[in-house]
Amino acid sequence: MTRPIIALLGREDEPTDAVEEYCRYLATALEDRDFAMKIRRVPWEKHGWGQALNALELQAADWRGNWVLVQYTALAWSSRGFSQKFIRVLRVLKKAGARVALVFHDVEPYPGSRVMDLIRRSAQLRTMRTALSIADAGIFTVALDRISWLSKEQPKTHFIPVGPNLPIPENAPARRAPTDLPAIAVFSITGGQAGERETRTIVTAVRHAAEKLGKLRLSVFGRNAELRETELRSGLQSVPVEISVDGVIEPKQVVEKLRACDVLLFVRGAISSRRGSAIAGIACGLPVIAYSGSETGVPTTDAGVVLVSPDQPDGLSSALVRVLSDADYRTELAARSRAAYQTHFAWSAIAARFSAFLNTR
Repeated sequence: MTRPIIALLGREDEPTDAVEEYCRYLATALEDRDFAMKIRRVPWEKHGWGQALNALELQAADWRGNWVLVQYTALAWSSRGFSQKFIRVLRVLKKAGARVALVFHDVEPYPGSRVMDLIRRSAQLRTMRTALSIADAGIFTVALDRISWLSKEQPKTHFIPVGPNLPIPENAPARRAPTDLPAIAVFSITGGQAGERETRTIVTAVRHAAEKLGKLRLSVFGRNAELRETELRSGLQSVPVEISVDGVIEPKQVVEKLRACDVLLFVRGAISSRRGSAIAGIACGLPVIAYSGSETGVPTTDAGVVLVSPDQPDGLSSALVRVLSDADYRTELAARSRAAYQTHFAWSAIAARFSAFLNTR
């Protein structure tokens, strides 16, 4: 007998909504385990909180006894990350008799040292703790021992990593020819000042590799990539690097671009099991060069990930040279990524963990 589930989201992110894509891939994977998951939203940004909550009450009347997987990021429930009103959503669901599981895509409050950052961080911590106390379960996309605000005694918490929001072919080999140029992939760049720093880091690492190894190919695509094309081309104009830059492209094209490269250079902060653009590289069987951080741990480190301390950014350049120049090392890393994907990050593996959790309650 098929069991109904609801995935409940806040406002839609643009130009792509990674959380909605996550829910769609999860819904498809859960179909094989006799769950039928529908996606619903609380459109507070369009209609205001009062009207949105009233509409939620009407919908939730049909959800009694069913699981509702409420997706949490601070900006999905507040335009500035002050997400206290999110608690009202959970109270509506509990009053209706739904079984509430929070899926934390943001597992930590936002950083920053300004007074506003400190106030926001305090508000987010209070919201997350209160939300977890109300919910029947909490699903975290990072290992529980890596989350600073969780107490050790949390029996209703579970760790389930994210999967790639991509159509990954079964057992598909890379389609590179031996004569192709060594190729580096960069999947998405952060917006704003963080993106400026990331672009400089990419340029520095790729310049060093090209000076050491000769002609290379750099493929940059995804969010904000096209906004950094001028800086990338300017920074690499004096070294032998073929550059291609694309913005947001279809998921199938993302897979093709990743599989046509030798390594993923991930510089969007520290790598972790909640970073979908890093998991995409692992899913496509690539070695990944990335910074380590507080959220970095297994199963991400089971994959072919070369970790560099953020205090020693030159390590990215050295790691890139070694991965591109040492075929045996690169093959070993790629095999580790493929194995980690099948065991931990494939949607079938993720659905199995959700199914085990949902069927025991």
